[in-house]
Amino acid sequence: MSDRPPAALTIVKLVGCCLLASVVATALMFPLAGGLGLMSNRASEVVANGSAQLLQGEIPAVSTMVDAKGNTIAWLYSQRRFEVPSDKIANTMKLAIVSIEDKRFADHNGVDWKGTLTGLAGYARGDVDTRGGSTIEQQYIKNYQLLVTAKTDAEKRAAVETTPARKLREIRMALTLDKTFTKPEILTRYLNLVSFGNGSFGVQDAAQTYFGINASDLNWQQAALLAGMVQSTSALNPYTNPDGALARRNVVLDTMIENLPQEADALRAAKATPLGVLPQPNELPRGCIAAGDRAFFCDYVQEYLSRAGISKEQVARGGYLIRTTLDPDVQTPVKAAIDKFASPTLPGISSVMSVIRPGKDSHKVMAMASNRKYGLDTDAGETMRPQPFSLVGDGAGSVFKIFTTAAALDMGMGINATLEVPGRFQAKGMGSGGAKGCPKDTWCVVNAGNYRGSMNVTDALATSPNTAFAKLIQQVGVQRTVDMAIKLGLRSYADPGTARTYNPDSNESLADFVKRQNIGSFTLGPIEVNALELSNVAATLASGGVWCPPNPIDKLIDRNGNEVAVTTETCDQVVPEGLANTLANAMSKDAVGGGTAAGSAGAAGWDLPVSGKTGTTEAHRSSGFVGFTSHYAAANYIYDDSPNPTDLCSAPLRHCGEGDLYGGNEPARTWFTAMKPIALNFGPVALPPTDPRYVDGSPGSRVPSVAGLKVDAARQRLKDAGFQVADQTNSVNSSAEMGEVVGTTPSGQTIPGSIITIQVSNGIPPAPPPPPDGVPPPIGSQVVEIPGLPPITIPLLAPPPPPGQPPP
Repeated sequence: MSDRPPAALTIVKLVGCCLLASVVATALMFPLAGGLGLMSNRASEVVANGSAQLLQGEIPAVSTMVDAKGNTIAWLYSQRRFEVPSDKIANTMKLAIVSIEDKRFADHNGVDWKGTLTGLAGYARGDVDTRGGSTIEQQYIKNYQLLVTAKTDAEKRAAVETTPARKLREIRMALTLDKTFTKPEILTRYLNLVSFGNGSFGVQDAAQTYFGINASDLNWQQAALLAGMVQSTSALNPYTNPDGALARRNVVLDTMIENLPQEADALRAAKATPLGVLPQPNELPRGCIAAGDRAFFCDYVQEYLSRAGISKEQVARGGYLIRTTLDPDVQTPVKAAIDKFASPTLPGISSVMSVIRPGKDSHKVMAMASNRKYGLDTDAGETMRPQPFSLVGDGAGSVFKIFTTAAALDMGMGINATLEVPGRFQAKGMGSGGAKGCPKDTWCVVNAGNYRGSMNVTDALATSPNTAFAKLIQQVGVQRTVDMAIKLGLRSYADPGTARTYNPDSNESLADFVKRQNIGSFTLGPIEVNALELSNVAATLASGGVWCPPNPIDKLIDRNGNEVAVTTETCDQVVPEGLANTLANAMSKDAVGGGTAAGSAGAAGWDLPVSGKTGTTEAHRSSGFVGFTSHYAAANYIYDDSPNPTDLCSAPLRHCGEGDLYGGNEPARTWFTAMKPIALNFGPVALPPTDPRYVDGSPGSRVPSVAGLKVDAARQRLKDAGFQVADQTNSVNSSAEMGEVVGTTPSGQTIPGSIITIQVSNGIPPAPPPPPDGVPPPIGSQVVEIPGLPPITIPLLAPPPPPGQPPP
């Protein structure tokens, strides 16, 4: 039987050759053909646009995210590629790819006409091994359209389809490419673009993937292997088809021996070597999921860049160097402290913490951590929910008393003002429920412990009586308090749709929902919170009232070494500096004396000034501690993250029937344990100076004395001072005559323009105070008269009981 192809098949192939030859002729005559209508205007536009992309576009490259000390956090990419300049690519690689793919590369103008005609002739003869026809320029164009331009499957198929139309476009673009760039530039672009299999794109990553070296260090046999794989990365994979890959490598070396006779000895020696690839492909970890305990921060960086107009897709293709603000010296103790008090294996309980460096021009995020591992294995306690920087949990509890206090100071109250602390507080029109036995449509509040009847603002923040702040938000107003929370940093509350948990059919924000319902319990922090924003509230106060977005970016550098501007929101002086500084001082007793965080501070050996506030929700399902110094601001937030949250208990942290977790326990212990090793890293710690206006309050905050006046006169004096007066007076025990005005509630200092209640005597003297411990009660008195002195009354004490008898 003859080896020659059948005549009919040869005729068909000759017809095809004629068609391809016409394509070549058309390419040669393109300007004339265009004028004659052989190519439509649309086709011309496609060629022009494609050429522009080739000349001006950028190929996808790996973006590298690093911390403040240059340590890699993550590699972000859609195609694993690192562009390198020509001088970083070994000559062995350049010679190998030219030898096997386009040996006349240096001589043609982008289209190898001789090779194309040779290929056509071979095709007509049935010689499938005949090489030629597709130059490096043409291959570059095809790969660019496949790997860069094409977005859909249809576009990818069109990029590699075998049609005269595609071939014609490719030829025209190749001619343009060759006129625009030098041959070395084209070769470098090609080697940086093409796929080398096993997820590697470009010669630099290929060298790392297969040999663990840089492209500049490739030897003859390594370069030949990579050059050979371009033909078919799947069929010639050295890990799945080592024999085929070795044979193809040697074919490349044979062509090099033919084309480079001066290197023949070295190339023959290279043929005798084994493949020499790594035992497994050296694949670069991809994305935040490989970032370990910095994964949540990595995720936040991408979210922050997206808000700045640089999408995740742009980052994954852009080849950026992302220098972040993450400080490993801060991140390490924060993560260790979190895990110490909330084990990563603890089911259903999350502990998150972020540290921000205060400043008036930037709030840099220095650490962000969670006890949860970032990942997809939920059975192992992993999560990809952005817990540290999203609305989670049941709320931060009494931490929100900061906002009520700040709003009151903004209205003119000073921290020396006296707050009433009733045993129980009830109000209509501020929500409903709360304490046991609460009437319908009434908000009721009781305290978690026993407190004296009144105290100043500083002591109230330190000991946290609920009723004092319930009365305060009634005076300040829910709207002002919510607005203050947003100004200081809880910006998520203003986002549309955040109230869907409470009203699924609404696009209302949490802020608008709380204000519309006039929910007084906002001061007790009963709704989910963003822990990063809580840290930023502290940073705002530590920055003299300047709010800035929590910024994780130090610099963003593009692939050409140019810095890229990253702008989200601008910094803003949201409260007066004197207010912020004075409030910081008012919050400084929480970690000392009888403050709610004093025990945890002492256990950690903390002995520095710090402003802080603890908080716990009524059901003990979440709690937190927010604290700041002149150098750091941070919040630890612990909450039940299970689908059906229940009470949490302390020491050890766990689920339980009757919760006893408070912000002064694990949250405060985590905070002080994390911050103690780094507290002085940026210099001495000190509280800022107070502002007299916010210590003593504005002149309009002083309640005038009305004792001894008639009720009508007292009412008028209070109104003249700018206060409102309650319609009903309050009857109190007093030695004064019944009906006489004896004082006001509140007295001394309060919020300007607030409601004052006049106190009148009921004529009943107050009960005498109990005697000091150990002093027997008097049973009578005796008057002693000494000449020259006024009469002296001496109380008579009861005699001691006989031995063995109990005291009366």
